[in-house]
Amino acid sequence: MDRTASAAGLPEIDAVFLVQTDTTVGFASRDAARLHRIKNRPPHKPFLKTYASLKAYKKSGRIPSKFKREVRRNRQTTYIVKNRAFRIVAKGPYHHFLRPFGWLYSTSANASGERFDPAFARSRADITVEDSRGLFEAAPSQILRLGHQKKITVR
Repeated sequence: MDRTASAAGLPEIDAVFLVQTDTTVGFASRDAARLHRIKNRPPHKPFLKTYASLKAYKKSGRIPSKFKREVRRNRQTTYIVKNRAFRIVAKGPYHHFLRPFGWLYSTSANASGERFDPAFARSRADITVEDSRGLFEAAPSQILRLGHQKKITVR
């Protein structure tokens, strides 16, 4: 099932993309329900939202004042604020992919709890996006939980 582009020239917003993110190979989509089915993941477990800019994130969430500078400057770091996980992708190939969408849900390209399998990933994605680097597993992002005054390292 390979969907290409809409009449406007942009990919369909509910498509599931297999893409090299800023950290590792993953699925990206606006359709969380489809991602839950693809990964066989419990529906109560939320996905990470990746944003193309801090401006895009500010439309949907807040960052505690004490940590605004850190969030703006850190790369490849996932933050959790009020039980919502997000990552700002300010530059690089994934940023250029993400920019027309503003934000997308993102998750690793594997079945829940399993290792990356290229055949599984390609068969579940609607559209595969590959650049000159190809698709590869890399170290996952650091995860920090931010409170009003305190920061806790999750991973």
